Amino acid sequence: MSENGVVSRAKVLTIDTMNPTVKKVEYAVRGPIVQRAVELERELAEGMKKPFAEVIKANIGDAHAMGQQPITFFRQVLALCSYPELLNDSTFPEDAKSRARRILQSCGGNSMGSYTASQGIDSVRQDVARYIERRDGGVPCDPDDIYLTTGASDGIVTMLKLLMCGEGAACTGVMISIPQYPLYSAALAELGAVQINYYLNEENCWSMDISELHRALDEAREYCNPRALCIINPGNPTGQVQSRQCIEDVIRFAAKERLLLMADEVYQDNVYADGCQFHSFKKVLFEMGPEYSDTVELVSFHSTSKCYMGECGFRGGYMEIINMDKEVKAQLTKLVSVRLCPPVPGQALMDLVVNPPQPGEPSYAKFIKERTATLSALAEKATLTEQVLNTVQGISCNPVQGAMYSFPSITIPEKAIKEAMDIGQQPDMFYCMRMLEETGICLVPGSGFGQKDGTYHFRMTILPPKDKLQILLKKVKEFHEKFTDEYS
Repeated sequence: MSENGVVSRAKVLTIDTMNPTVKKVEYAVRGPIVQRAVELERELAEGMKKPFAEVIKANIGDAHAMGQQPITFFRQVLALCSYPELLNDSTFPEDAKSRARRILQSCGGNSMGSYTASQGIDSVRQDVARYIERRDGGVPCDPDDIYLTTGASDGIVTMLKLLMCGEGAACTGVMISIPQYPLYSAALAELGAVQINYYLNEENCWSMDISELHRALDEAREYCNPRALCIINPGNPTGQVQSRQCIEDVIRFAAKERLLLMADEVYQDNVYADGCQFHSFKKVLFEMGPEYSDTVELVSFHSTSKCYMGECGFRGGYMEIINMDKEVKAQLTKLVSVRLCPPVPGQALMDLVVNPPQPGEPSYAKFIKERTATLSALAEKATLTEQVLNTVQGISCNPVQGAMYSFPSITIPEKAIKEAMDIGQQPDMFYCMRMLEETGICLVPGSGFGQKDGTYHFRMTILPPKDKLQILLKKVKEFHEKFTDEYS
């Protein structure tokens, strides 16, 4: 009985009675260091004195938050779809109005506020299929194999759910690259799957090594049932672009070892380095012939959040399934129906990404100009980041061949490592937290993505405007030199 006479009782849901797999979930991109960055922003706004005037967040691939401008045509069509009265406004170009009308006609009641089919709007899936056929040089794509998703993340987690089976040594294992995007480790932890780490080759620009895949697979078969192999290309957090030969080797490996392939290709337009080119897993698979194209199970993912679009908040995406068992496909369709449908504005945006203005249409010239400017600026910043970081003694940065991040290796003095361990922190977390407190720069420690024992890294985006990126890189350089001197 409490003091005021009300009977107290224990909570139904406590930290001890909640789902234990949720407690295992970690997501470094929005972890403790980012939470501290938010606190510092609030303290600055309240007038507290800091050794910096602003917090620069380079922790997450949120392009528009970093200052990237949206594509005009995309926003015009979305505005028209959201408020159809604007279709009568002469300031909007006719091709934008035409796209908006087509999207609205595909929606119940001609409104984006209605539910759609669980797999996504039929006309959008048809446009996605045509886009894939163009991208892959005519390789056929069936719209019925396209599932629109709430960003690529939704599709990835859905597929991992389908793969879950067995317990103990029979439990599903999923191979993921290290370093990896923490969505994968977080989802596997929540689902109770076994995470199988394979290490990318940092000495060879973060390439995939087939012998390393064999090592990881052979060891994992001692304690779980490996069923899938995940690849991120272009890479996050490592920024590499895998060669065509590498992709062929991976497909042969998956075929031989009977693994389902999951190809995360959300950065497919973000390729900057000379000699690098994006090759979709599907295109390579079909060019390898029926021995592979008729048998290897492949799921590939794309999103509106990255590339030149950067429209993270609309949560648009798709996945394409290849060679999936028909009964499993029926179960997949049932599973996605539980969440009714992906956000309709995200579906509409995905349609515009795969069906942008064409030559001869009023919006084409402006669209190409904006798209080219965005990708060119990213390429310039990728080169700048690599060049500046490699001038710092104790920092080594591979070329940022693609995507939106660099993942440099950092040398941390032994005294700093010991101090970090004494307070229960990973050394690169200690390093990044010190950098945040002293400079206002918010980066993510490499330990949040996975790394070889005894190595340390941080991930930073290349998204800030060039002038702000130059300030960021200068501060990183100055901090690293000061930190190294302090602990040497």
